[in-house]
Amino acid sequence: MRLEGKKAIVTGGAGGIGRAASLALAAEGAAVAVVDLNAEAAEAVASEIRAAGGTAIALAADVSSEVDIEHVVASTAAEFGGIDVVFNNAGIIRRTTAVETTVEEWDRVFGVNVRAVFLMCKHVVPLMAAAGGGSIVNTGSGWGLKGGGQAISYCASKGAVVNMTRALAIDHGPQGIRVNSVNPGDVDTGMLRDEARQLGQGESGFLAEAADRPLGRMGQPHEIAAAVVWLASDEASYVTGAALVVDGGGIA
Repeated sequence: MRLEGKKAIVTGGAGGIGRAASLALAAEGAAVAVVDLNAEAAEAVASEIRAAGGTAIALAADVSSEVDIEHVVASTAAEFGGIDVVFNNAGIIRRTTAVETTVEEWDRVFGVNVRAVFLMCKHVVPLMAAAGGGSIVNTGSGWGLKGGGQAISYCASKGAVVNMTRALAIDHGPQGIRVNSVNPGDVDTGMLRDEARQLGQGESGFLAEAADRPLGRMGQPHEIAAAVVWLASDEASYVTGAALVVDGGGIA
């Protein structure tokens, strides 16, 4: 129980990597606030945790809204008595070039992928600092470390997350707060399958291409969740400002 007694927030916690991380954090002893735009789906994950003997609440939020983030932080702290771990995982992708991307699409991608991370850290860091420290894990991407085709807003947003993580680690390390990013490659989630639809490609061919990496397969959500648990735990007590790549060798 590497996270026994810890209190955690997971954004985008209702599906894919977020659901897997919520379950994994709870299995290691953390109380988990499952945060998602979809209230019903968030409650389903929280119920699954409680049914397994864990502690969880569900909170509906648009993570790009400061009002919603303030509510999430205040509600979690009030329910659990503090916040030790945050997994800023909520994210969206639009598979378009610069010419095809509308300003509204650009702003929405940056709102969910970047602004949300900033807002969560802005409001949770003071609580962590007052308690003597904490661990923040942000979801970057392999495409936050190298370029990718027809995904300009996503690549730019994830590059921002990776470097914002480093800046946060520098600023708040003296307060005992570790900040790291986990950077997945293609993971078998609904979002990945939606990319095939956005690109007008057949799902089977798209997924086969996603598996074309040294390990010869896509990642599974639980494999990313395992990295998140490690970064959140005291096993990573001397790790901060890191960009941990979990991608089957995709950018090797």
